[in-house]
Amino acid sequence: MTSRSSQNKSVQKPPSKKSAELSSSSTSSPFHPRNLHQGKYDFEKLVQADKTPQEENLARFIRANTFGEISIDFADEKAVKALNRALLQLQYAVNSWNIPDDYLCPPVPGRADYIHNLADLLASSNHGKMPKKANIQALDIGTGANGIYPLIGAASYQWRFIASDINPNAIANLDQILLANPQLSDKIQTRLQTDRSAYFRNVLLDDEWFDFSMCNPPFHHSLADAQEGTQRKWSNLGQSQQLNKLNFGGQDAELWCDGGELSFIQNMIKESEAFSSRCFWFTSLVSKASNLPAIKTALKQAKVQASKTIDMQQGQKQSRFVAWTFLNPVQQAAWAKLRW
Repeated sequence: MTSRSSQNKSVQKPPSKKSAELSSSSTSSPFHPRNLHQGKYDFEKLVQADKTPQEENLARFIRANTFGEISIDFADEKAVKALNRALLQLQYAVNSWNIPDDYLCPPVPGRADYIHNLADLLASSNHGKMPKKANIQALDIGTGANGIYPLIGAASYQWRFIASDINPNAIANLDQILLANPQLSDKIQTRLQTDRSAYFRNVLLDDEWFDFSMCNPPFHHSLADAQEGTQRKWSNLGQSQQLNKLNFGGQDAELWCDGGELSFIQNMIKESEAFSSRCFWFTSLVSKASNLPAIKTALKQAKVQASKTIDMQQGQKQSRFVAWTFLNPVQQAAWAKLRW
């Protein structure tokens, strides 16, 4: 499977036990220094940025929380979607962003951190200097209907993306977003992955080279496990589970796969060997830190030349991604000189 999971990421988890009612307006920094989402949300600017009809506009969902702060109800899927749409419009000039009901709605601030840390990873391979922006080619494995990583990466760095997914409806939705954003459409190309067990096969053309790949893997190992995770989150929000609601939005392939996150990444590492000379850095988010030892073992077995674990933190939430390359130092230097 090549669609990604939300794990606990489809809504921004509120900081107090009373936040089932309303969440704090803070984005819970610290974020990466270049992340545009530092400090509290400026709801006045966000409302002005949201150009959607009144019934879907962010203004409809704003209210005072139990602390007297202006915020939204983060247990309300429509409110979360409206917030993220306004954030994309205000900070990245992404117009008419929308996702179908029951599809994964990602929190934009946390997603942006992966992008900025990838930029730092590229710079670390280029004597600390950011490569020429327009030269960077990227692959987003399991882009989802939201296409969040390509949208942020193209808007922030002018990188070019191949956005792949196994779900044709997800690809179709991202295509509609790109039609409304011609300033980004020439930087993002969507591709349908026809093999649910593949990552790079069927997506990469024979003559394509990529500076990095990225992925947010399915977290759960089964549908039952995903449903249990949803129940825990609803309980943490002080609400009973809403029937037929998985993870506050998200299709099955976005949430779970056989073997869960660990198996997904291990299989990705194994397949990446066949594309070892066609991508500088392969990367993947790792939601569960306890999976890192087994992932490092898989990387050793694949005989990668180098690997890194990049830690990220948004408030109390800790996350990370692993990166690996099959290029030796001489090949890395030649790659940087030729492409960057």
